[in-house]
Amino acid sequence: MESHKEKILVVDDEASIRRILETRLSMIGYDVVTAADGEEALETFRKAEPDLVVLDVMMPKLDGYGVCQELRKESDVPIIMLTALGDVADRITGLELGADDYVVKPFSPKELEARIRSVLRRVDKIGGSGIPSSGVILVGNIKIDTNKRQVYKGDERIRLTGMEFSLLELLVSRSGEPFSRSEILQEVWGYTPERHVDTRVVDVHISRLRAKLEDDPSNPELILTARGTGYLFQRILDPDE
Repeated sequence: MESHKEKILVVDDEASIRRILETRLSMIGYDVVTAADGEEALETFRKAEPDLVVLDVMMPKLDGYGVCQELRKESDVPIIMLTALGDVADRITGLELGADDYVVKPFSPKELEARIRSVLRRVDKIGGSGIPSSGVILVGNIKIDTNKRQVYKGDERIRLTGMEFSLLELLVSRSGEPFSRSEILQEVWGYTPERHVDTRVVDVHISRLRAKLEDDPSNPELILTARGTGYLFQRILDPDE
């Protein structure tokens, strides 16, 4: 029986980049669809229902930021942004709008392929020694179901992207213990930071998680900052303690 091919939507206004990525990604086993501008990207996304989107920032009609915003209103699909912008703040903008990772142009196709594999893998399950056998963790009014990969705040389900959930699950698996930014980047995103700016991916995702889960994100009680180290989830007490 033929296994399911993961589908990738490549969005870039440069035909040469679309062609190269379509060829290379198809060769390594992905089903690839493409779009040349932001409006076409949204239309193709809704028809094709891809498993991951590779999204250029600078495009006609609707730029990558606008596409990312629209996609996040209706989907948690993994998004990797392509940016030729030199300003770090511009790269971070995509992450703040809901992208899972970014690759800077000009990029190595092999690097992008590795990022795609990593994001798709991490959208599946991390698991950890600190997760109870039931897979359900209760912290105050927060319920984390690691089997269904769902989070509730009170009775309301909180929508997390796959990478946001994987990050939360990692922190919870060793609650009370700090993770460095580099360690988080390796465990969740699957690569070692080459530049200091790489770890900003972690900072922005932490900020997004806090905005969704904390009562007061500016004064977090669940996801804490470990000064000089990174981040930790508040210690979860065993019911017997």
